[in-house]
Amino acid sequence: MNISNKQLGKDVLIHHNANIKNCEFGVYTEVGMFNFLENSTLGDYSYTGQFCFVQNTVIGKFSNIAAMVRIGPTDHPYDRPSLHHFTYRQKMYGFSDDDDSGFFNRRQSRVTSIGHDTWIGHGAIISPEVTVGHGAVIGAGAVVTKDVAPYAIVVGVPAKEIRKRFNDDVIAALLEIKWWDWSHEKIKEHIQDFHLPIEEFVSKHHQN
Repeated sequence: MNISNKQLGKDVLIHHNANIKNCEFGVYTEVGMFNFLENSTLGDYSYTGQFCFVQNTVIGKFSNIAAMVRIGPTDHPYDRPSLHHFTYRQKMYGFSDDDDSGFFNRRQSRVTSIGHDTWIGHGAIISPEVTVGHGAVIGAGAVVTKDVAPYAIVVGVPAKEIRKRFNDDVIAALLEIKWWDWSHEKIKEHIQDFHLPIEEFVSKHHQN
């Protein structure tokens, strides 16, 4: 889903018409066109497709985020007499000289966490405060309202786990190997290992 034909490097590649507010980017990262990112971190080698909307989220390394994904959507105050944002964007409507800073602070504190080496399919929505484990796959169009286990594949509305990518022993080994923390040079040195059957990769790199 990488939308660039350019070689990535130490500086983030931000495509046109992206709106970035209070964000941090790792190396070899890419932000797709017409993205909106706010109060978020994009880890090394991760990228977003077109038309993504990400707020209050920490995204790990090597995350593959397809087009039109929304992560950490902000909410409205459904416990108040009105849902409308005039109750917290008071200056916009001339009701007060001050906005409801407490409401915005609570929004920002509801952090979503996306693990390393994850794949988030086209049009998926991931709710605030959800944790998506390392290696997990979120199916296209899924609505994720609960935590997702490492290396799980979830689909549907609401999203439910349909299976794991690997067996429990392989998953445990991968979580111990933590290849996503390898240096750029080490990944380059072992690049062909990432084409091996998973059992061979684990056998080669897992220390018993």
